[in-house]
Amino acid sequence: MNYTEETTLFACEGDTLLGILAKPEIPTNTGVVVIVGGPQYRVGSHRQFVLLSRALAAAGYAVLRFDYRGMGDSEGQPRQFETASADIAEAINALQQRVASVRQVVLWGLCDGASAALLYCFGINDQRVRGLCLLNPWVRSEASLARTQIKHYYTQRLMQLAFWKKLLSGRMALDALSDLTDNIRLSTSGSGRLRTEKQGFQQGMALGWQRFDGPILLLLSGDDYVAKEFLEYVTTDVAWKDSWAHPHLQRHSLREVDHTCSSAASRQWVEQLTLDWLTKQSAPGQPSRDSVVA
Repeated sequence: MNYTEETTLFACEGDTLLGILAKPEIPTNTGVVVIVGGPQYRVGSHRQFVLLSRALAAAGYAVLRFDYRGMGDSEGQPRQFETASADIAEAINALQQRVASVRQVVLWGLCDGASAALLYCFGINDQRVRGLCLLNPWVRSEASLARTQIKHYYTQRLMQLAFWKKLLSGRMALDALSDLTDNIRLSTSGSGRLRTEKQGFQQGMALGWQRFDGPILLLLSGDDYVAKEFLEYVTTDVAWKDSWAHPHLQRHSLREVDHTCSSAASRQWVEQLTLDWLTKQSAPGQPSRDSVVA
């Protein structure tokens, strides 16, 4: 389908934000707002968000990708993902104002963009948001990072002969040993489902996930510590204990894919999974999704 791209300016609490709207010739009633993750702007790593938006627009979905206040070409003071809800709300408003057919919106986010989407659902009961696409959500804490490093890095190192030769020969730096012992200490503190870590945004994300009654597409890269850390958090933190039981969750594990889907093949894989999921939501008479692991 043919589509156009245009610059979109909209206001947020006195500042002017800039976005790029990809508008299909005949748009569906579902629009997509791309929430950028990390200290980057609307283009994304390797032009990831540009290419995603164009792929979705060619399939009939209007897509708005935008810069938070203080980032890229938007005005205002820089802000973290925990305080981006007002920006997201105004982006949804801007999309609906410019594409009259859009009645419902999907939030698509990478890393802390995915976290911001869940926090938006936790803080704002916005009935226009009827779907979430979450790629490698960010849940970083000292304990979760330590558990992830122990499980996915140090465990592998301990199985390597070169590690023991280096240790026994005295060539392993004291700093490296100190890091290992610190990680073991942090990883075992509060282990198991004993408590919710005192990290407000992670608990807000969990509550946003649980309260959201629409479909969720969760994409986790296989070659990414952020994705592994998310899995570790869901496994060990009590606030996330029922996450996999969400009735409308579709989950995909992307083997050999890195955090930002830097290869053309992995980027296209994510685009196709997103399109398939969106198509399924739009098809009349479709039942609720079951959890799927690919």
